[in-house]
Amino acid sequence: MNVSIIIAAYNSGKYLGRAIRSCLDQSMDKRLYEIIVVDDGSTDYTDHVLHSFGDLIRVIKLEKNMGLPYACNIGIKSTMSQFFLRVDADDYIHHDLLKVEYLYLSMNNDMDAVSCDYYLVDEQENIIKRASGEGEPIACGILFRKDRFVDIGLYDESFLLSEDEDLRIRYLNKFSIYNIPLPLYRYRMHGNNSTKNIDKVNYFKEKLKGKHKLES
Repeated sequence: MNVSIIIAAYNSGKYLGRAIRSCLDQSMDKRLYEIIVVDDGSTDYTDHVLHSFGDLIRVIKLEKNMGLPYACNIGIKSTMSQFFLRVDADDYIHHDLLKVEYLYLSMNNDMDAVSCDYYLVDEQENIIKRASGEGEPIACGILFRKDRFVDIGLYDESFLLSEDEDLRIRYLNKFSIYNIPLPLYRYRMHGNNSTKNIDKVNYFKEKLKGKHKLES
């Protein structure tokens, strides 16, 4: 197994099937990658969605909701692959994402991770705009070398939001992320996005500034 896709899911039954299908539909040889879904204590019908895929995916079920960074770390620690990437449970990916990013990273030993551009899409998957994975980075669609990720300490589990920004600061202090200017990731915008909770967003932004002594 060369690559692991990590999906952390919490009450994501509405979108999760789409995310998983896009991961199963990759043009990369199916023998070279696996899909790991960490069910982070969901109370909706996420469990039924996961059962519908049978042994096509590997499921790790947490008995209670522990938060996104904890669930992601559990998934990452469970992998035996050299490379991994995250896909959010409400997003989906282009069928060539794994093939393209794996080709770049496996053939360039000086690269520590590779990201890609992405489309912001609405509930009906209509494209809102294209965004740069370098200029407007997101947490997902980035293929990491697992050993580099472990070296910087994985996700800080105290960040229930902004975990990706904290991780990126720590990662780029030691390593680099090369961006491929192809829109291979689909970031879905909807009313339940975690970033809609302004008070929570502001709290973790301040926590991020304090940890890394960032200017306001």
